[in-house]
Amino acid sequence: MAKDKLMDFDEALELYEPVLGFEVHVELNTETKMFSGAANPANSANHGAEANTLVAPVDMGLPGALPVVNETAVRYSISLGLALGCSIAPSSRFARKNYFYPDLGKNYQISQYDEPIAFDGSIDIELADGEIVTVPIERAHMEEDAGKLTHIGGSTGRIQGAEYSLVDYNRAGVPLVEIVTKPIFGAEHRAPEIAKAYVATIRDIVIALGISEARMERGNLRCDANVSLRPRGQEKLGTRTETKNVNSMRSVERAVRYEIQRQAAILAAGGTITQETRHWHEDTGTTSPGRPKSDADDYRYFPEPDLLPVAPSLELIEQLRAALPEPPAARRRRLKADWGFADIDFQGVVNAGLLAEVEATIAAGTSPAAARKWWTGELLRIANAQSREPAELATPRDVAALQALVDAGTLTDKLARQVLEGMIAGEGTPQEIVDARGLAVVSDDGALIAAIDEALASQPDVLEKIRDGKVQAAGAVIGAVMKAMKGQADAARVRELVLERAGSADA
Repeated sequence: MAKDKLMDFDEALELYEPVLGFEVHVELNTETKMFSGAANPANSANHGAEANTLVAPVDMGLPGALPVVNETAVRYSISLGLALGCSIAPSSRFARKNYFYPDLGKNYQISQYDEPIAFDGSIDIELADGEIVTVPIERAHMEEDAGKLTHIGGSTGRIQGAEYSLVDYNRAGVPLVEIVTKPIFGAEHRAPEIAKAYVATIRDIVIALGISEARMERGNLRCDANVSLRPRGQEKLGTRTETKNVNSMRSVERAVRYEIQRQAAILAAGGTITQETRHWHEDTGTTSPGRPKSDADDYRYFPEPDLLPVAPSLELIEQLRAALPEPPAARRRRLKADWGFADIDFQGVVNAGLLAEVEATIAAGTSPAAARKWWTGELLRIANAQSREPAELATPRDVAALQALVDAGTLTDKLARQVLEGMIAGEGTPQEIVDARGLAVVSDDGALIAAIDEALASQPDVLEKIRDGKVQAAGAVIGAVMKAMKGQADAARVRELVLERAGSADA
């Protein structure tokens, strides 16, 4: 694959105005699927099930199988629409979107077309410096997810070069809400940052609503990023590309930046942009062509004949409106005050997209300072080095359990980092790793005193310095003891014992 020519980002923005649009797909964590009674793998209780075991006749497109709408999914969809500031349609209809899906047995998707359940909303997103940007929402509609293809053979795991593909229908029929923005103008140099902040805000909203796991690495939340450029001063919109299924906030930011640079280089050279889908490659930080982007007419939408319109009552809508959680901006202000963070510390959590993880870790019993330290320190550092998201590496529950071992004196910070490595490697819970690796702090004073006496005996000059009141000389003995104990000793307790033993020897 030929390498794309790119224009310098700042130069691209001098010549062209970027226009953005996003389609975010949110898998709902209902117990069952959108149109069948099969268990929903987007619910954490069903995650990791064996392939093709969470299926029903409807999901497989078997003759005579009729869909039934999941009531909980409808309620979740209304709640999300309300949280996005949308109007809720008094009546909305499902439609058949005709398109060949090798991983959706019906060869059409049940979606919503011209009658979505929620429409015409907006949300405010906050950028790193506190600037508020309002993103207009066109619609939020209900649909079903497709299954999953696993491509076997080849070097990339993609269909290109694969020897064959395996189909897993577990995900087919999972309830989805697709959130579609209106064109976003005025993003300018902050376009990549706006993309990341928008997806982060949507994730915060669905987590607060409790309607989705929102694990981007699992595909619970995916973003299609639309980018087009138009020459400065031109009213007509440029041709857009749609980078599909980007599954991390960091990648959304990078994908938007890349497309701006790629499209600008083509336009400046006198070329034209192809309206197409694009694939995002995390390893190279590039996009590649997918398929020509279809317009609505190409899908041959028509009303789904097997489903009645969805007509929620005003009472239900108002009941769901009253149950909405606080808006993201208000929630951030409250959490900042509750946690007592300085502006720079709290903004670091927000900018890293780790607000939900830190909040959940605190809720599990960890202090705010410790939760922030783990997520924006060690976990973020390791995630960046591995080009992953911190939430892929550990769960808030395990981070809280790790800190609890530190608080109890079972682990030092250094030992805790070793346990964290084991957690990331999949070795088990923090306690299981401590037991398996034998990493607990040695709390037996007898063992420590024996190591201290040996170190003092081998360093008589240090002993003399301590006797003469040069307490800082104890550091050499402490270091020797920590080495002898393989780091599994509390340095503060060792220091106390060293001074005690030196005093006893002096006596």
